[in-house]
Amino acid sequence: MNSLIEIKGITKTYQMGEVAIHALRGVDLTVDYGEMVAIMGSSGSGKSTLMSILGCLDRATSGVYTLEAVDMNTLSKNEYADIRNQKIGFVFQVYNLLPRTSALENVELPLFYDRTGRIGDPKKAAIEALERVGLGARLDHVPSQLSGGEQQRVAIARALVNQPAIILADEPTGNLDTRTSIDILSVFQELNNQGITVLLVTHEPDIARYAKRTVEIRDGVIRRDVFVENRGDARADFENYREDEN
Repeated sequence: MNSLIEIKGITKTYQMGEVAIHALRGVDLTVDYGEMVAIMGSSGSGKSTLMSILGCLDRATSGVYTLEAVDMNTLSKNEYADIRNQKIGFVFQVYNLLPRTSALENVELPLFYDRTGRIGDPKKAAIEALERVGLGARLDHVPSQLSGGEQQRVAIARALVNQPAIILADEPTGNLDTRTSIDILSVFQELNNQGITVLLVTHEPDIARYAKRTVEIRDGVIRRDVFVENRGDARADFENYREDEN
């Protein structure tokens, strides 16, 4: 079976007036189906640029990117947008929920842009996605009626609703306290245990230890790519944290 993601020699250069900023300098990376990979790096390392390219939010300056054996360089602008909508689920640090719209309606939203009609019943799909993240009883609540952790669960459900090939999570716990962060990571681990591929961008080692593999990027180059030893169990850690609080 082909890998889910393969990138070879990816570069990204931004032109700032007469100055060229080399954000990525020849990155090679393979992600297989069913992996949970943490991409680590400090601010300015290139990790967010790499995430943007992997998520089809931006195009590389040079190099090859294939997603499910499709060469992204061969796609038109509209085809690129279709891949982004159908194959990739995004979760960000900022939840990006519509404030006056229910959890159910927020999760349904990406389906309005799916021109394939793959999802026959958007409402049913949205309900199922919310149930997968433990919010089956909060369908009609608007974001202001939900905690930060619950809002992030809605965002995860929204990422799931199109049945994507991969979820890209960019600093998804950045706005959450430690206890809630571990709880959210338990959601990602559970989804990964169900076979969903997760790519997690973080600068925190405490977050990366819940992935199966960590990729460290620095100065636009991958410096380290290793499997995680003694991987954390987020659900167990969350239960222990709750007991300690009590």
